Amino acid sequence: MKRSLVVVRTILWKDLLLELKSKDVIISIVSFAMLALVIFNFAFGSSSQLASLIAPGAIWVSITFAGVIGLNRLFVIEHDQGSIIGLLLTPVSRDSIYFGKMLSMFVFLTISEIILLPIYAILFNTSIIHPLFLLIVALGTIGFASLGTLFSAMAVNTRSREIMLPVMFLPIVMPILIGSVVASANILDGGGWSDASRGIHIIIVFDVLSLIVSPLLFEQIIQE
Repeated sequence: MKRSLVVVRTILWKDLLLELKSKDVIISIVSFAMLALVIFNFAFGSSSQLASLIAPGAIWVSITFAGVIGLNRLFVIEHDQGSIIGLLLTPVSRDSIYFGKMLSMFVFLTISEIILLPIYAILFNTSIIHPLFLLIVALGTIGFASLGTLFSAMAVNTRSREIMLPVMFLPIVMPILIGSVVASANILDGGGWSDASRGIHIIIVFDVLSLIVSPLLFEQIIQE
């Protein structure tokens, strides 16, 4: 157990150091998401009532498509430089590799969301200082990162990975996104736990399933 945690921490730290030098993933995610938010704001900004209705969907659409860009780069360095072979030859469990990469993606998305959410609040004139809303964002991000890591590993060996990843990934992650949008809309509309609980429960169920099933499938996929 202790050895696995060391491997997870090492992979996470390696990805963070590489990102700190290049800033490719976070800059790509933030730039795309900000562009999407600005477009949504100009499209619906003339009507404050319409903007408030579209705001929850706008933030999750922005996070989703920007996150796909980040996922496309999650295994690129290991694949292009051939270091994934060396990683697989080391006597470590494939689960440790999966969780290390999954946590990397989760951290990248979280940093991007910390930048994006205040901009979202300003553009749509919406308060985001609500514990339940932040919980929904965290749970949705966990599900997105856990499933996304699996499909990123699956798509990196395909010839058109930029196309194949969203085609394979988005239909599967849709329940988490729908639950996140519904729960976020209920909270931002002034509701409480009772209003958002159904959406939160959907997210939690799929998060748990993903965190159990994805490492098992990852071991088979990464060997290919």
